[in-house]
Amino acid sequence: MAKSNAKILIADDDDMVLLSIKLLLEQKYTEIHTTNDPKRIPSLARQINFDVALLDMNFRQGDTSSTEGLFLLRHLVENHPETQVILMTAFGEIQLAVEAIKEGAMDFIVKPWENEKLQTTIANAVSLSTEKRKVRQLQSKQRTITAAVDSQYPAIIGNATPMREILQMVDKISGTDADILILGENGTGKEVIARNIHRKSNRADEVFISVDLGALSELLFESELFGHKKGAFTDAKEDRVGRIEAANGGTLFLDEIGNLSLPLQSKLLTFLQSRQVTRVGTNNPIDVDVRIICATNCNLQKLVKQNQFREDLLYRINTVEITIPPLRERSDDILLLSNHYLKSYSKKYQKNISPIDNTLESHLQKHDWPGNVRELQHAIERAVIMNESGVLTINDFQFLSSDNNKNPSFDNYNLEAVEAWAIKNAIKKHHGNISHAAKELGLSRGSLYRRMQRYGI
Repeated sequence: MAKSNAKILIADDDDMVLLSIKLLLEQKYTEIHTTNDPKRIPSLARQINFDVALLDMNFRQGDTSSTEGLFLLRHLVENHPETQVILMTAFGEIQLAVEAIKEGAMDFIVKPWENEKLQTTIANAVSLSTEKRKVRQLQSKQRTITAAVDSQYPAIIGNATPMREILQMVDKISGTDADILILGENGTGKEVIARNIHRKSNRADEVFISVDLGALSELLFESELFGHKKGAFTDAKEDRVGRIEAANGGTLFLDEIGNLSLPLQSKLLTFLQSRQVTRVGTNNPIDVDVRIICATNCNLQKLVKQNQFREDLLYRINTVEITIPPLRERSDDILLLSNHYLKSYSKKYQKNISPIDNTLESHLQKHDWPGNVRELQHAIERAVIMNESGVLTINDFQFLSSDNNKNPSFDNYNLEAVEAWAIKNAIKKHHGNISHAAKELGLSRGSLYRRMQRYGI
């Protein structure tokens, strides 16, 4: 059997004890360090990432106070949390050893020890240390990924009165665990608001999980949100944690909640009431601690009256309600947002482009922006990519030249121009509701989003 690469430290004032344990453990572990000088332990721990430290509680002859052993234990627990500490003690000091476990020791061994018991305890400690290191690595990766995703969702940008009021509301509610409903047309920045609430909350160090409910089919809903057990259905080839369980301790953002069917609304309501999930294929409920933020571009009150949305679910999700105004109603923010994206994309594409002048600003403010902030963002990105003069003009924004002509003639039969015009008018007709616009255009939501991105809408 191959030896484990675990790093083990043995510290005792008796050289015979050190030799005996080292000879015993060398059968299974490749790297074992020993010392009879307690003062060397802190420096050894800094140099080597020990998986296990086996420490004597008393290093001086006749000392039974365990003062030195407890000091070293606290030092390792505080400075090297992955290192599992096992204490060695005489029979009469068991009560002290129990106290030491409360201080953070994993276990203790009574002298004279039983070899089999010692080896089992060391093996358990190595396993626990390995798991702790894996958890820390995953947490580090999670923070890196979260930071990368968050960089795409900047702080809330806006000086218009409605946005200042929203900023004040965000500050008030972020420190609570109140469930929040964010309303607004597509592209107004509902997820930006949700992420800013999370960043300002007590859960900021935990995960933020975003779920587009509008993209989940009836068949996938339970598996995606609640998870499943291997073999629960044909394609369930392994156990899977659902999105809700993955968000445990953090924030769960449920986008497009207005698109849920009534049966799925019922299942979601059951979770919200119990805060428990049961994976598909099991009968074991799992407690989950998450903050819920929902968003939709639908008029939920209207859907309730039409019996298309459960009234009890609406009451459950909107402890606090935030309505984001469309960009056409906050024209004062258009220049602020435009220059923000201009600076961001100029840096991304390594271009030196001057700030937007008054002439272009006037045209940008007169545009209806049916796709709201998302449309503005894509329009600025495209303009930066295509610009060669270093100064943006109306010619860098194809849609601006046709804004005064609501029914433009397409003498050259440019299909892209016709398609872009149709998409913008469909979105405007349905007040930013992408699902309804896509239905009228005969497209899926995903296809419409891809075309919007292509045309900078």
